[in-house]
Amino acid sequence: MSVESNACGIQEQDQILAGSPVFAILFAIGLSHLLNDIIGGLVPAVYPLLKSSYHLSFSQVGFITLTYQTSSSLLQPLIGVYTDRRPQPFSLMVGMACTFAGVIMLARAATFPAILIAATVVGIGSSVFHPECSRIARLASGGQPGLAQSIFQVGGNFGFSLGPLLAALVVFRYGQPSIAWFSLFALLAMVVLSRVSSWYKRNASRKHAQVKNASLPSSVPSGKVAGALTILLVLIFSKYIYLASITTYYTFYLISRFHVTVQSAQIHLFFFLGSSAAGIVVGGPLGDRFGRKYVIWCSILGVLPFTLLLPYVNLFWTGILSVVIGMILSSAFSAILVFAQELIPGKVGMISGLFFGFAFGVAGVGAAVLGQVADWTSIGLVYHICSFLPAIGILAYFLPNIETRASAKAKRTAAEPLPS
Repeated sequence: MSVESNACGIQEQDQILAGSPVFAILFAIGLSHLLNDIIGGLVPAVYPLLKSSYHLSFSQVGFITLTYQTSSSLLQPLIGVYTDRRPQPFSLMVGMACTFAGVIMLARAATFPAILIAATVVGIGSSVFHPECSRIARLASGGQPGLAQSIFQVGGNFGFSLGPLLAALVVFRYGQPSIAWFSLFALLAMVVLSRVSSWYKRNASRKHAQVKNASLPSSVPSGKVAGALTILLVLIFSKYIYLASITTYYTFYLISRFHVTVQSAQIHLFFFLGSSAAGIVVGGPLGDRFGRKYVIWCSILGVLPFTLLLPYVNLFWTGILSVVIGMILSSAFSAILVFAQELIPGKVGMISGLFFGFAFGVAGVGAAVLGQVADWTSIGLVYHICSFLPAIGILAYFLPNIETRASAKAKRTAAEPLPS
């Protein structure tokens, strides 16, 4: 079987889900992703407060990220495999309840081990949330999976960008106990997800069976599938190690090099993360229209000149370059995720869990390693090292061509629409 024959199978599968995207559901999961990731963005945003309050080293700060990301990453593939076989519509609310509990624990944590436990509980909540919502995005996509993933992802990226801003306005003014107020976001997300779960329950069984029957699991030689998935995971590695250097240590870098205030550093981080949200909006639809391989290639490799410049410029250009880097680099994830889903049709949960889990795990390990580097040398060296990571994007050249503009258009052809 050829790669091109797999594209035909992908079209058959996606035509089952084609029609008009169910925007009410897509916007609902985007909103819940925003609320969830405000909390996710809050965790690294309060690192300067925790570091000074508990006299933590950079290694310990990195270990908090490692704990949070590992608890999230290890469970996601397992949850994805299980829910591919047995969809669990109301598991989303269970995951968000874990996030709620983790926020309360973080607000009350008085020791470093207690902080780690709180981070672990928040991570468990994310491990349930991401693969299931990614599956719902696919079901509600109307045959436009890139657009659907972008709507879902942009909520998370924008929420993550709000974390530092809200931390600067609330937590750094009123102290660690004020973190508990952020649990209200988790409660609101549970209300939104209760409606989403009801829609999912009505549609999951029928669509699960249809997609399973349409899947052509043997249409691509296993060696080519395995090779393509390996390349995609390596690209995730380069992207999320670099992102870990920004989300975990950017505020420390700005404070150390340019002597700005904590609040000013948090605002710079907000602009970086906000630009990442904007990039997500662009990446998915461009992948639907022109092919995901080209979006992946341009996103990862195309950011290289800007990352190489970043360690050498002044504060003004650091802010400008960080916005450009965030916008370009973030456009890749939706394209990578949908590309991987199309390599193995019918395994949306498994692939989503694998890629979200790997991304979170890589970010956690990367943060811990970079923290050691910062302790042993300087925070500035971290950005010199990480500036070369996007060069790995050259590997995108070797991805198979499983899409054309014609096939992307075919995915949007007539089929029975999902109920709204």
